[in-house]
Amino acid sequence: MVAYICNRMIANKSMRRDVFQAIADPTRRAILSLLAMNAMTPNAIAAHFDSSRQAISKHIQILAECQLVVQKQQGREINCHFNAEKMKEVDVWMEQFRKQWEDRYDQLDNLLNDQKDK
Repeated sequence: MVAYICNRMIANKSMRRDVFQAIADPTRRAILSLLAMNAMTPNAIAAHFDSSRQAISKHIQILAECQLVVQKQQGREINCHFNAEKMKEVDVWMEQFRKQWEDRYDQLDNLLNDQKDK
């Protein structure tokens, strides 16, 4: 699994950043949360933050470089859309940890049930 992600990063060497760098920033995560519900223009996104329009544009640019956001021209407007498919990279990476956590929680449940039965 890790090799898969590393190979994807090498294959996409033309990108300056990867998905993990993009989601490391809380503002970018907030932008993704907004876009997960609805496509929005950069101005509409910026209205949700105290940051300047230029700062939000930079965040959107980074998200677009990582393909987490797709920008589509519709007339004079540019709409930003969340690319849920790209988030699968994060899910694939997290899966290895999810299995470990679930195993540990199962062990803890078993231990607590054993203590309760005594």
